[in-house]
Amino acid sequence: MKAVHPAAALAVVLFALGAQGAGATEVPATPSGKAEATRPGWTPEAQVLEAKAVAVLKAASARLASARALSFSAVIADEAQSRLGPPLLYASRSDVVLQRPDRLRVVTTGAAPRSDLYINGTKLSAYVPADGLLAQATVPPTIDGALEAAHHLAHIYFPFADLIVADPYGDLAPDLRLAFYIGKSEAVGGVATDMVAYATDEVFIQAWIGVEDKLPRRLRAIYLMDGGNLRHEMELSAWKINPQLPASTFTLPAAARNAKPIPFERPGLSVPTPPAKAAPAPQK
Repeated sequence: MKAVHPAAALAVVLFALGAQGAGATEVPATPSGKAEATRPGWTPEAQVLEAKAVAVLKAASARLASARALSFSAVIADEAQSRLGPPLLYASRSDVVLQRPDRLRVVTTGAAPRSDLYINGTKLSAYVPADGLLAQATVPPTIDGALEAAHHLAHIYFPFADLIVADPYGDLAPDLRLAFYIGKSEAVGGVATDMVAYATDEVFIQAWIGVEDKLPRRLRAIYLMDGGNLRHEMELSAWKINPQLPASTFTLPAAARNAKPIPFERPGLSVPTPPAKAAPAPQK
């Protein structure tokens, strides 16, 4: 459950396919490749990991990693700074189906047009039905490898990606600096949940995880790079573990055959073309 900043998650697939969407500014990287940032107040100098919190996180990781197939819905709400100061809220919904080791379908709806992402073996496809646009690429034959390739190709990222990798806790552990147990709650998803908080040098997260089924129900994150303590929340529901999935689940719809093929592109990398000749100087 290693969290990555989701500010562009709502529109990043659409941006890659040439549709309209809200952009996000990346934090400048240092020569080491990591974002330049001051250590936040929430992380101690040394790791402080409460055993009960770690046990809850490991149990959730094991539950997710052991599933041969699963499906769920994620409602994602991200705050973004407005020109007036108070943040605005942008929401989207993703319906997710996966089958290990190399099948994934994500259908995302919200303020922007619907976008579909498919991973089927070594084929990555991103499709926008309303605009009739389709981008495809060859990727590694695992969900982890394909998601990493999608991020490299077009900055595609889903906030729930850290829950569907092969080893969620294993990915989180190297950066984990703080973890503590908060208590129990029955306010999320209609089930009893354990509340835990954990943090890296970049993000502070509160998670609600089912006491019985060990499934994540809600995650709430605050990112250092945001400034202003903007909040990002994800509600997870409609979990199905090891459902029976027909092979057609991960096949593009027939309408995609007539879509216009376009390449994947990373957002924010275009450089304005300079004018052919200098503009005339204004007359006195």
